[in-house]
Amino acid sequence: MITVSKSVVAVILGGGAGTRLYPLTAARSKPAVPIAGKYRLVDIPISNCINSNINRIFVLTQFNSASLNKHIKNTYLFSNFSSGFVDILAAEQTPDNPGWYQGTADAVRQSLRHIHNNDYDYVLILSGDQLYQMDFSLMIKNHIDAGADLSIATIPVVAREATEFGIMKTDEQNHITSFIEKPKADVLNEWVSDTGQEMQQQGRVYLASMGIYIFSRNLMDQLLLNKFPEATDFGKEIIPNSIAENKVISYQYDGYWTDIGNIYSFFEANLALTSDMPVFNLFDSANPIFSRARMLPPAKISGTTLEKTMIAEGCIILASRIENTLAGIRTRVGNGSTIVNSYLMGNDSFETIDQMNENAKKGIPKIGIGDRCYIKNAIIDKNCRIGNDVRINGGPHLENVDHTLYTVKDGIVVVKKNAILPDGFVI
Repeated sequence: MITVSKSVVAVILGGGAGTRLYPLTAARSKPAVPIAGKYRLVDIPISNCINSNINRIFVLTQFNSASLNKHIKNTYLFSNFSSGFVDILAAEQTPDNPGWYQGTADAVRQSLRHIHNNDYDYVLILSGDQLYQMDFSLMIKNHIDAGADLSIATIPVVAREATEFGIMKTDEQNHITSFIEKPKADVLNEWVSDTGQEMQQQGRVYLASMGIYIFSRNLMDQLLLNKFPEATDFGKEIIPNSIAENKVISYQYDGYWTDIGNIYSFFEANLALTSDMPVFNLFDSANPIFSRARMLPPAKISGTTLEKTMIAEGCIILASRIENTLAGIRTRVGNGSTIVNSYLMGNDSFETIDQMNENAKKGIPKIGIGDRCYIKNAIIDKNCRIGNDVRINGGPHLENVDHTLYTVKDGIVVVKKNAILPDGFVI
């Protein structure tokens, strides 16, 4: 019997510069972006690993990694009697390789000398910017039982989504027979798969790659070091070129999964958590999301009407109304303010009364949201100071723009980290 914790190492790809998530990635790497008010994106794949009894985890990154390093160092501390770890492998220049990571496959290739220091049979490759809950041990068992060289987690999608993913075709034994990266709409009819009756009734008849792979160790070494030593990307090069000569199988996943690749998908995924029965279940005690434990007081709320709202610990809320909103740790909202369809990321520290008074003399607003503000369709990044009577009304009527204090993308206003919006400011 295979012991998952001793036979598998996980590698989480931190991604590139994260330009599609700008300005949230202006000062932090993509895996370090705060999600759900109290977590970081990287907590999702790490938690899935821990809940699947996989506790040897590498996180590969090279952009803005300081806050990610700090978060992982302060969060994932395994017992002295455990072999578990979560290690950052930042891109490093060496005598035999003076370049940075050039893509997903190249990042893993450059990291193999560190990964090889462990005893393992299988490598689980994960993305650092997806929201889902998945038991990887079932996928690993399926990989072993099928005698596969490479397993690819796939999810059924509808036609309008299929053009954004790598799409697979499989045979009756779930062997992947062909692969196409982001097919054009006019060829989709050739890529329909048997995804099961329930999925077919929903029109989800295309098998999309989730960017989750299991490689048998020998195959990974062979592909990256010997066969395709110049290949830089798994999805565009390694996977398509592996299908003909290796046993590559699809592991179909029918649960909730979303790729948080841009501001719109990030915004929608966070606000979806405030619904009565969210598809991503933060309240599943059998599959908890792990993160940094903070010694914060309970949230304090006074005179506020709350509707479909999640409020993290340490918040001080005096608003008039908050609706369909997520308030992160240490969020402060002043009297008479209204917040609708927004994600307030919160603050890294509390501001003392003395600090508030000293800043007031300088005309600097308190940290958080001031009095009598109206904020709709917005993301307020960490440590923002929004003065009194500020009005932010996001929506499709706004054009995309990048201002020194905020960015507008797809109608969503993103107030940049540490921004100061003076009294009466209007977006």
